[in-house]
Amino acid sequence: MLARSHSDHEGDDHGIDLAPMLDFVLNLLIFFIITTSFVKETGVVVTKPEAQTAAHKESGNILIAIRENGELWMDRRQVELRDVRANIERMHAERPEDTVVIVADKSAKSGLMAKVMDEVRLGGIKDVSVAAAAPAG
Repeated sequence: MLARSHSDHEGDDHGIDLAPMLDFVLNLLIFFIITTSFVKETGVVVTKPEAQTAAHKESGNILIAIRENGELWMDRRQVELRDVRANIERMHAERPEDTVVIVADKSAKSGLMAKVMDEVRLGGIKDVSVAAAAPAG
């Protein structure tokens, strides 16, 4: 019988290669990071007013909701009117190509919507849209 030394077994690799699995998990992580950075929500449900001339437009990157009771919501959190400009300036500095869509409840005061639009424009974003629902039928 021949005795096999320890050096004969160095080339034998019986372990599981984890590199493909780690590559897959890393790709998944990158995919989720990228997709979640593009999805922004207001954080509240708002009943949009109907408009005959409402046209479908790709949604803006920054959504501001105005509830019927006058609450303002940005990025899933409630903000005050005086904080809108600072938030817009910060977001605009991070991504200058962003646009804003104001989603105002049909019972919200139009004066508040005008003030929010003014704060957004003073914050540096000129492309501001107002969300409306197309009439049913």
